[in-house]
Amino acid sequence: MTRPVTVVTGGSRGIGAATCLRLARDGHDVAVGFVRDRAAAEEVAGGVREAGGRCVTVRVDTSVEADVEGLFATAERELGAVTGLVNNAGVTGPLGRLADADTADLRRVVDVNLLGTLLCARRAAQLMTPRGKGVIVNVSSAAATLGSPEDYVHYAATKAAVDALTLGLSKELGPHGVRVNAVAPGLIDTEMHAAMGDPDRAQRAAGAIPLRRPGQAEEIAAAVAWLMSPDASYTTGAVLRVAGGR
Repeated sequence: MTRPVTVVTGGSRGIGAATCLRLARDGHDVAVGFVRDRAAAEEVAGGVREAGGRCVTVRVDTSVEADVEGLFATAERELGAVTGLVNNAGVTGPLGRLADADTADLRRVVDVNLLGTLLCARRAAQLMTPRGKGVIVNVSSAAATLGSPEDYVHYAATKAAVDALTLGLSKELGPHGVRVNAVAPGLIDTEMHAAMGDPDRAQRAAGAIPLRRPGQAEEIAAAVAWLMSPDASYTTGAVLRVAGGR
């Protein structure tokens, strides 16, 4: 059987990297999208190949239409017809109150988390619809329903938009054989917290989580992999919360 070909944005670290490796173990060939760290992306690619998958790495700023076109074109040229998309690329900007946020940070969060997700989903839809099959999984966040006051209300707002996109696009593409779902992670122990300026945030906040610990990237990757799999063949329009009870 032909192996699925899946594009993963933000695939060089954290949830994205774990997802690439999990999908490779599940039989996918993977296009790893990354924005800065080529060495990290190549390390992920090595793991994909060790798991038996083919892999290509592509530098892409998902908020740039030409970059998105290039990502999918490279995936199709090097690996074959794209059958799946994991819309994982995202940024938070610095932690803090909305009143104190810099406009440039707000714009970047909206451009990557919303516009970038839309551009990637649109390109996937253009390719998958004529073929009558495909799977899109958007990486949302529990912040979409919690609001994340004092931390990143702007990020939460973009993830709520991703949930709306997931629902609407699932209804739009369902008749064409394309499933669209989302995973909404809670507090996950990745390097993103250091990038936000608070490297100990995940462990410090664990007491507010019913399971009393932050999640691991591999736990989110497992949820993504299930939604990508034939076991989820009757699942579309779902936002799967993987947040330790929050």
